[in-house]
Amino acid sequence: MLPLGKLRNDLLREVVFPNLGVEDSKVIHGPREGFDSAVLEYNDDHYLVVATDPILGVPEETFGFFAYHFASSDVAVFGARPRWLVVDLLFPEGTSREFLEATMKDLNAECHKYGSTIIGGHTGVYPSISEPTATTTAMGIVRKSQLKLPLAKPGDRIVVTAKVGLEFAVSAAYFRADELSKVLSKKELMRLKRSFYFETVVPDALIAKPFVRGMHDATEGGLTALHEIADNSGVGFRVHPEKLHIDPLVKKVLEFYDLEPWSVSSTGTLIAITPPEKVNSLITELLKNGILAFELGEFTEEKDRVLVEGNEERPFPEFTEDPYTMLYKRRGRN
Repeated sequence: MLPLGKLRNDLLREVVFPNLGVEDSKVIHGPREGFDSAVLEYNDDHYLVVATDPILGVPEETFGFFAYHFASSDVAVFGARPRWLVVDLLFPEGTSREFLEATMKDLNAECHKYGSTIIGGHTGVYPSISEPTATTTAMGIVRKSQLKLPLAKPGDRIVVTAKVGLEFAVSAAYFRADELSKVLSKKELMRLKRSFYFETVVPDALIAKPFVRGMHDATEGGLTALHEIADNSGVGFRVHPEKLHIDPLVKKVLEFYDLEPWSVSSTGTLIAITPPEKVNSLITELLKNGILAFELGEFTEEKDRVLVEGNEERPFPEFTEDPYTMLYKRRGRN
C-alpha cells in the first residue's frame, strides 16, 4: 500500500521516472527528485519554467489563496515570475455559488498582485469528489543567465526565512483547535489561522533572486529538503540549531505535539542557497520587505549531514512521515 503524502523518492525512481514518454530536446530539466519545476527551452535567451500542484485538505477560506501560491511558489524559486496559470477546480455536490465566487475572487486578487493571468482550466461539480480539490499549473519565463536551480556548492550558506513549521501550526489551529486550546488562547488561535497568508515564497523568492545560487520551498518534509539539495549537488551540510528562529506560537504548537521542527510541513519557508559574500545583503533586503531570515548553516565538501549542538554532532533527521498527515487523517472543523 502506498504511504500517505508525496511519493517517496524510491518509488519515484522505480515506478514514475521510468515511464515519462518520449524524450524531447526542449526539456532542459524534467522530473527529478528535489526539483519542483520543469525547465523548457523557450527561445535563445529564455527558459519556460512550469510547475503543478494539488490543493486539497486545506481550510476552505484558504482554498483560493493556495490555488495560486502552491504552484506559483515552485515557479518563483526557479527565478521566474509566475505569468500564466491553468487551474482545474473540482467541487463536491452541494458546493455553494458563494464558495465558487470566493475562490475566484481570491485567485483573481493574487493574480493581480503578481501580474499573473489564468489562461485556462476546468471547473465542475462531481459526486465522486468529497472535498474542494484543485490542481494548478503555473508557468513563467526567466532569462537563461538568471535561472535558479536548487543546487549548492561547498561553502554556500543555508539561509532560511522564519516560517519553519508555520504550515503545520496553521493547519493544527484550524483542524485541532479543541486540543490546542489547552495551550493557546482564542486570540492566539485566531492569529495562527490568519497566518496562512505567509504560506508562500513567491515574494520571498522574487526578492532573493539576485543574491542566491538556488532556492527551494520547504513544503512537505520541511527542512529535510536539505537532503535532496545535498544529493543533487554532491555535498554535505552542517546545521546549527541555535540559529533557528521559530515564531513563538508555532513553537508552542510543536512542543504540544512533541515535534522537532526539522521535518514538519513548512510551505512558505524559503531555503536560499547563498554564496557567503551575499548572505548579509540577502538578509537585509528581505528584512526591508518585512521578511525575517537567518543563516542556519552551510554546505560542505564533506558528505556528512549533521546537526551541530554545542560540542556534539548528530545526523540530520531524514524524512519518514510528515506529521501533517496526522492532521489530515483526523480533521475536524472548530
